[in-house]
Amino acid sequence: MATENFDVIVIGAGPAGYHAAIRAAQLGLKTACIDAALGKDGKPALGGTCLRVGCIPSKALLDSSRQFWNLTHLFGEHGISAKDPQIDVGAMIGRKDKIVKQFTGGIAMLFKANKVTAYYGFGQLQPGNVVTVKQHDGSTVELKGTNVVIAAGSDSIELPFAKFDQKMIIDNVGALDLTEVPKRLGVIGAGVIGLELGSVWKRLGAEVTILEALPDFLAAADAEVAKTAAREFKKQGLDIRLGAKVSKADIKKNEVHVTYTDAKGEQTIVVDKLLVSVGRRAATKGLLAEGTGVKLDARGMVEVDEHCHTGVDGVWAIGDCVRGPMLAHKGFEEGIAVAELIAGLPGHVNMDTIPWVIYTEPEIAWVGKTEEQLKADGTPYKAGSFPFAALGRAVAMAEPAGFVKVIAHAETDRILGMHLVGVNVSELVHEGVLAMEFSGSADDLARICHAHPTLSEAVHDAAMAVSKRAIHKAN
Repeated sequence: MATENFDVIVIGAGPAGYHAAIRAAQLGLKTACIDAALGKDGKPALGGTCLRVGCIPSKALLDSSRQFWNLTHLFGEHGISAKDPQIDVGAMIGRKDKIVKQFTGGIAMLFKANKVTAYYGFGQLQPGNVVTVKQHDGSTVELKGTNVVIAAGSDSIELPFAKFDQKMIIDNVGALDLTEVPKRLGVIGAGVIGLELGSVWKRLGAEVTILEALPDFLAAADAEVAKTAAREFKKQGLDIRLGAKVSKADIKKNEVHVTYTDAKGEQTIVVDKLLVSVGRRAATKGLLAEGTGVKLDARGMVEVDEHCHTGVDGVWAIGDCVRGPMLAHKGFEEGIAVAELIAGLPGHVNMDTIPWVIYTEPEIAWVGKTEEQLKADGTPYKAGSFPFAALGRAVAMAEPAGFVKVIAHAETDRILGMHLVGVNVSELVHEGVLAMEFSGSADDLARICHAHPTLSEAVHDAAMAVSKRAIHKAN
């Protein structure tokens, strides 16, 4: 078998992998990228989970469902009425599929423009930085790289008592492709995927019950943010049950009988579809041949140092298959950083300033430490918050729910975190990211002019509130 040589071989064309491949090629390195995924049409589709069955398609459905929800619940306040509005689920899914195809095709075009050689099939790392690719036609090719970047991504975790059939018991893939609105949708897991996809189908008329094993709602988020979000979700009719540990899911006829235990004892709900969203695991099964020297931890993640190096000469790993948050944008930055390190340039990812976003209504976003974490660390801090209900632009938009909170060090005033819940906070959080990257203080942010009337004024006022000088609220 002939072996083709490359400076860089990337295994996986998801967010981390395609960024690494394109940046490496931009830097003049001969680059190949391997990906096994196929689209709904059976053809290769680059972009990973994010573009095919994650971030992008879920945002498309969230936007479609929000338009319908606003039409049926909010537009009346604006004096807008429509008689008997209907949702065409097929058209909505078709729009989503069109967007996905546009973006996966876009990655292929970027590969071509940057002279990245794409291989379609399953890549396996062999000793000596050799990668074998079993292509979809059954043939195998062998590549050798001076550097190999593992960007294998992640898969949905499957529960042993609730195996995916993608008809009755579904993961994110199935939830993005329902052909009609289920009358009753059960969701296991009140994390990002459960909340976002639960929201999509709730807005369209489904009765949604979310079962969360943990006793606290959104434990990773600021406690006030989580409390505000839970209150708004309850108003929308999302039934979120905490401390609910599911033990069984039985399909009987065309229904799923879900058994769970909470403080009241054993209970059962009956749903038409069950979405299992209890997290994701690194997709490293079959990735490494014997003798590569690359190590996996107990969770199946590739072990790396702070620079994403595996300890094996020339072998790197990035994205969902390594430590850190499983977020597309974290993978973006790791891919670029590793490509630059390979080219002899500086490359670094600041894990302390990676923003988190949940695209529900209201949106939830944060960066940095929460008050709870700072208390546990014994870090002295001060916090200021500002409600959207006191913000002219938010009230004019009929979006008064939520607030912005800025947390700063009590002695240095350096910003340690920003926590937001409300309209468009997925965009506003980046003021906090930018300020923290430049080691900014709450006073710096408070003294920066923000246009009026805008949603970003909530950030300005929250920063002012840190030193108890907010103008538009009592301090």
